[in-house]
Amino acid sequence: MPAYHVLDLSSSQMLMLNIALLALIGLGLLHGERRLEDGRRLALLGLLALFGIAGRVLLAPLPNIQPVTLIVLLAGMHLGARHSILLAAVIALGSNLILGHGIWTLYQALGWSLVGCLGALLASRQDSISTLLVAAALSGFLFDFVVSLSILHAVGPESLLPYLVAGLPYDLLHAAGNVTFAAWMGAPLAEMMRRHNLSELSLEAGEGVTSPA
Repeated sequence: MPAYHVLDLSSSQMLMLNIALLALIGLGLLHGERRLEDGRRLALLGLLALFGIAGRVLLAPLPNIQPVTLIVLLAGMHLGARHSILLAAVIALGSNLILGHGIWTLYQALGWSLVGCLGALLASRQDSISTLLVAAALSGFLFDFVVSLSILHAVGPESLLPYLVAGLPYDLLHAAGNVTFAAWMGAPLAEMMRRHNLSELSLEAGEGVTSPA
């Protein structure tokens, strides 16, 4: 039986298809988040992890451009370092089970965890768009530097500086991609994180209050 549903797509057509799929997944994230009860931070983290994994896999044809760094940075700003580190580890492992797992997974998880900690340090300025854009750009260089350290398992330290210099164009692409994602989806992601974080904090505060006898 002829496989009429099979089409040969060019690399650019496949990339456009992947971007369309990622947009649909993003819409699904927004719809799914609205169905969550307020304060369900772990459920929200699960949705964010799925979006981050899908984004990294679907945008793999683009060199060093993916939404994960921004997602983890915002998680640090609005949900705290602990939750951003959990998110970083889950996305790194989950996406690399598809893209390829190895020692670099540990460095990617560490790099994104440091990005999340940077976000937590900037929590007091979480409403500043300029702060988010600058932090998003710097996070690209921070993450790439940490991941570059993984080559020391195979080569001597004298090879690190040339490797870093050769990777600068990819660092710039990462930074530019982060800024683009921040301008595109930073506001809705921040709003959903802020809503669930504030709601859970309110619930925790309420549980700690006992009525007078």
